[in-house]
Amino acid sequence: MRRKPGIGGLQNAAAARNQFRLVGENVAKIKTDMMKGQLATFRSQLEEFARKHKSDIRKNPAFRSQFHEMCAKVGVDPLASNKGFWAELLGIGDFYYELGVQIVDICLATRAHNGGLINLQELCRLLCQRRKSDRGSVSEDDCLRAISKLKVLYFSVGSGFEVISVGKKKLVRSVPTELNKDHNEILELAQAQGFVTVEEVGRRLSWTPGRTIDALETLLKEGLAMIDDGHRDGKRRYWFPCVSPISSLMTADS
Repeated sequence: MRRKPGIGGLQNAAAARNQFRLVGENVAKIKTDMMKGQLATFRSQLEEFARKHKSDIRKNPAFRSQFHEMCAKVGVDPLASNKGFWAELLGIGDFYYELGVQIVDICLATRAHNGGLINLQELCRLLCQRRKSDRGSVSEDDCLRAISKLKVLYFSVGSGFEVISVGKKKLVRSVPTELNKDHNEILELAQAQGFVTVEEVGRRLSWTPGRTIDALETLLKEGLAMIDDGHRDGKRRYWFPCVSPISSLMTADS
């Protein structure tokens, strides 16, 4: 028959567990202190790197993107505040604030044309045109970072900003339009040539005419599509400016 441990044995076991717990807590504290020290060192080195490469960070979009990645790894967000070390050293806060204002202006100016949904590449191209070469080039990464700050704000136009993915393209939405799966599939299909027809959607997606027309009419009502009835085959074309460069639409209109 197995004997139960006495009071002394239980006390010894409890003391041992308590000792192991204290040792574990001590080891965890040492590791935490070491990590904090390493992060402090990394941040100091990052500041030194920023001072040394200030010009490249401000003028070179690719270099700027890599700098942001380094910041993220050590828990530094240069865009978190428009004041302090990073704003004074690099002017990054001012750069993205200005970029955000220009993005809003472009989205508002093109809304009547694209219904408030614009291709990220097109937005970046228009942004570079507006800023001119002497103000430095702007990358898609820069646009995404500026939009991420705009996303949480609501302007007098009554909408937030966000980036959505449709197929291989990224689209910037500046109106509170809700797109369902059918709408996204049509937009993805339209990326090939900028437009679709009822017949093409039905053939490619195996949809009934009723389902196709319902989805297309909703997109048309939301201002995301344009109708073109001027072709010899008599088939109505639904153009989507958000996946078609403005130059392509102008050529089609002519």
